[in-house]
Amino acid sequence: MLTIVPTPIGNLSDMTFRALEALKQADIIVCEDTRQTQKLLQHYGIVKQLLSYHDHSTPQKTAGVVALLRQGKRLALVSDGGMPLVSDPGFQVVHAALAEQLPLEVLPGPSAITTALVLSGLPTDSFSFFGFLSNKSERRKHELRALADREETLIFFESPFRIVKMLQDASEALGDREAAVARELTKKFEEILRGNLSELIREMTQKPRKGEMVVLISGKNRKQIFKKGLAPRDS
Repeated sequence: MLTIVPTPIGNLSDMTFRALEALKQADIIVCEDTRQTQKLLQHYGIVKQLLSYHDHSTPQKTAGVVALLRQGKRLALVSDGGMPLVSDPGFQVVHAALAEQLPLEVLPGPSAITTALVLSGLPTDSFSFFGFLSNKSERRKHELRALADREETLIFFESPFRIVKMLQDASEALGDREAAVARELTKKFEEILRGNLSELIREMTQKPRKGEMVVLISGKNRKQIFKKGLAPRDS
């Protein structure tokens, strides 16, 4: 059995009882970064064999994981935080396991995408997630222009080192739409900034932020939600 186990995106208390039980029952835990997973296991007093598996793992490594499943091993697949496979490693393992008709289960759990969406105040009736945009400005603007006519809330991950440039490119490609930046979700310094893209650019330029970020942008022709002229502020 291969069990996909979501892990906390920040606050270690966000582990579910079922996720903890899956880690305890696993023969081997397949993880993105053994050091990061070890911190989680130590927090809950779990001792397990760890097997590293990340974006740069070879096809031979994938085949090795599948071979363990064929031997009857119970494997738990985790990433450094959140749901594995969603902007995280694991797709090749799941694809190979399904091709071999090996049993698979996926547990529900923490997600930066839906957490940020609800916290943002932007429409939740429809949304799309696009992961990380290109780190090249021209390519990034091209990707954003391709989304200009989408009416759902647009969600992205972004690095703190590129956040201002990404917001500037979004403003140029999409116009001065309402948006939000969710930072360090579930952690001690969690922060949500809401306002038009121009306001967010000004705020993030005047006071640079660090940490993991989720950017959410209102879809085309969406009714204005935030009070006009509202300066970005902490939640």
